[in-house]
Amino acid sequence: MDENKKLTNEVGAPVADNENSITAGPRGPVVMQDVWLMEKMAHFNREVIPERRMHAKGWGAYGNLTVTGDISKYTKAKVLQPGAKTDLFIRFSTVAGERGAADAERDIRGVAVKFYTEEGNWDLVGNNTPTFFIRDVHNFSDLNRAVKRDPRTGMRSAQNNWDFWTLLPESFHQRTIVMSDRGIPASFRNMHFYGEHTFSFYNDKNERVWCKFHFHTQQGIKNLTNEEATAICGKDRESHGRDLFEAIERGDYPKWTLYVQIMTEEQAKNHYENPFDITKIWRHKEFPLIEVGVLELNRNPENYFAEVEQSAFTPAHVVPGIGFSPDRFLQGRLFAYGDAQRYRLGVNHNHIPVNRAKCEVNEYHRDGAMRVDGNYGRLPAYSPNSDGYWSPQPDVAEPPLELEGAMYRFDPKDDPTDDNFRAGGELYRLMTEDKRKLLIENTAADIAPVTDNVKYRHAVHCYLADAEYGERITAAMGLDFDKVKELSKLDNDGLIQATLKP
Repeated sequence: MDENKKLTNEVGAPVADNENSITAGPRGPVVMQDVWLMEKMAHFNREVIPERRMHAKGWGAYGNLTVTGDISKYTKAKVLQPGAKTDLFIRFSTVAGERGAADAERDIRGVAVKFYTEEGNWDLVGNNTPTFFIRDVHNFSDLNRAVKRDPRTGMRSAQNNWDFWTLLPESFHQRTIVMSDRGIPASFRNMHFYGEHTFSFYNDKNERVWCKFHFHTQQGIKNLTNEEATAICGKDRESHGRDLFEAIERGDYPKWTLYVQIMTEEQAKNHYENPFDITKIWRHKEFPLIEVGVLELNRNPENYFAEVEQSAFTPAHVVPGIGFSPDRFLQGRLFAYGDAQRYRLGVNHNHIPVNRAKCEVNEYHRDGAMRVDGNYGRLPAYSPNSDGYWSPQPDVAEPPLELEGAMYRFDPKDDPTDDNFRAGGELYRLMTEDKRKLLIENTAADIAPVTDNVKYRHAVHCYLADAEYGERITAAMGLDFDKVKELSKLDNDGLIQATLKP
């Protein structure tokens, strides 16, 4: 290792920590004072032009959400009131591949929904998995670089993927999902999708609860084996997009049932693990799914570039009754996604028709590239002003959130309640034998080119999640199970030191 390659910021000052965001207390939100985080994210958002850095290959459709349930006691959002019907645009995507990548690759699928509500646009940006690889936004650019092309070879690298994933034990649950049969959906229509993050609801009494969003396919779950996917990719790189487009064209409109999970603030304070950690799940037995309504897709775009490629989403776009949470990853995405769109499409991307709200907009932004409307004419460009323009609406403010604890870079691995292997082990034990066999085979095939030190790291994580899981993956990778058991006795730092590159 070159000892001279110590990390600095963009002007040479040393960086003290490159994994943990500065937060207000151990479970509090990220603070703007974390200037190295802001620099990382701002630079990352500008690394590639003109395609999206991630989720570059995508397909879109229009539809609507019809609310059939009643969750009005939790949220005053008009879009979620009983009987409400709201137009929407949705974009499905793979994550790691470029715009020319094949649809049927082993990867998670991004799902971004723009609801054109009467109170403004609500963007729900998630994936087809209920969890994610990382929980701190500081690791966001690094994750994406690890799954993108290697800087020397220009090729995708299993070594880079697995080295990064296994150095972050919190990614274990997501690794298990991606390597399972659900790692390659047969189509967008045949998969669930999720908001992933913890969000908040607040009602007309300004009472807050925490929530998670789930969309369950009404078409049934259907997945592809590696062999099936390979055959499809060789014949049709646009298999998912073609399936979605043709289903809508023939009137076979795909539908998903929207559910939410609800956790009270008191339950969150007493929960046995951090409820705002995106690498964790809320168990359905403890926080049951509450049915909300039906999402249907029923119209294809007329022009791919104008409507799909120029669509822009950010989780920062919420409406009254829906808010954020102290989720570290969500907090960073609130900045990163909008900033990426300002770079990719310009500061006036919200005027592009697919992104334009269907209610009156008075954001009082001025000028900028591609400003093609009246630019607010002679109206005051500042606020406050004596003419009364641009007055705020305090009645829609979220209730205050109490914070506690010192401002510091808290490492969740130091939290005694942090268990990165519980959920992955539970998932393995829920699988039928045929699904377990596929998981082992898929993992062994994907990790085959990787060096043994990284393989041992993953085998230890599997063993810590479930002894059988660990034993079977160890055998499939041709490793020494006694060594796996010995390594499993180490803490995370010890395991990393023991499995550094020889």
